[in-house]
Amino acid sequence: MITEKVSLFDQIFEAKKRLETVVIHTPLVPSNILSERKRGEIFFKLENLQRTGSFKIRGAYNKLTQLKAGEIQRGVIAASAGNHAQGVAISAKMLGIQARIFMPVTAPLTKIEATRKYGALVKLIGETFDATKQAAIDESFRTGEVFIPPYDDYQVIAGQGTIGLEILEEMPNVDQLILPIGGGGLIAGVAVAAKTINPQIKIIGVQSYNVHGMLRSIWNHQITANRSERTLADGCDVAIPGELTYEVLESLIDETVLVEESDIKKAIEYLAYKEKIISEGAGALTTAAMMSGALDHLLVHKKTVALVSGGNIDSGSLKEII
Repeated sequence: MITEKVSLFDQIFEAKKRLETVVIHTPLVPSNILSERKRGEIFFKLENLQRTGSFKIRGAYNKLTQLKAGEIQRGVIAASAGNHAQGVAISAKMLGIQARIFMPVTAPLTKIEATRKYGALVKLIGETFDATKQAAIDESFRTGEVFIPPYDDYQVIAGQGTIGLEILEEMPNVDQLILPIGGGGLIAGVAVAAKTINPQIKIIGVQSYNVHGMLRSIWNHQITANRSERTLADGCDVAIPGELTYEVLESLIDETVLVEESDIKKAIEYLAYKEKIISEGAGALTTAAMMSGALDHLLVHKKTVALVSGGNIDSGSLKEII
């Protein structure tokens, strides 16, 4: 397993080279308010300011650049609640690849419209992400299109892991990273990057009580589905985590936190009003964890980076929340 992790770190480093002229090196900014409240140094990594409004372009572009000529001719297909959809769509457009995206019927309208704007064909199918994902996989077998996994793929994981390299380049003495979890691609990639550079860094993962397949799997020491109902963190509404991401993350995660839907709403409102940061539900998970008080004992006198993973929230939903 150590060899695999080192190999994955090498892939992350290579992904950084591929992405240098494509993605934005997003800001790392201090939160003076939370730093004072929690008696530590707290910073936000603002991937809500990334192209397409989330980190997902990193993994999607890294994956698509490594397709073979025959695969490119067949086109690609993906399943997503919205952010991976946009990442695949814009990456395919830049690389001249035909893309189709399956999205849940419950996907936010802004994410559906944005995906179409980037040139992909969109089909709404399935009530949940897991149902949508299975439909896309079935379709790929029927048509020959290349399925682009949203998280359970080493090249996708490596692309997301470039966030970890950026953080450590800018802040090598960071003590801990707080990261949202859906299928696990983001946190797995960042954890490998961060802990390979500095094994002492703590990795803190956050999910919603409503949907926490990855954390339930880690606690049970085997992949376990978990979803009671929808979550405002729609980008992390993944009941069954990835097998690769689970394998990578199981030994790398140090702390886990579950948050209530009310915590997520408060975090979105706080970020908008106090920090002037527009965040979607998944992007606000890390702030929700800090504001809930569950991490107070870890934040004191420590240097912490919390990832705001995306900002693609419907204006109607944002208005309703705040």
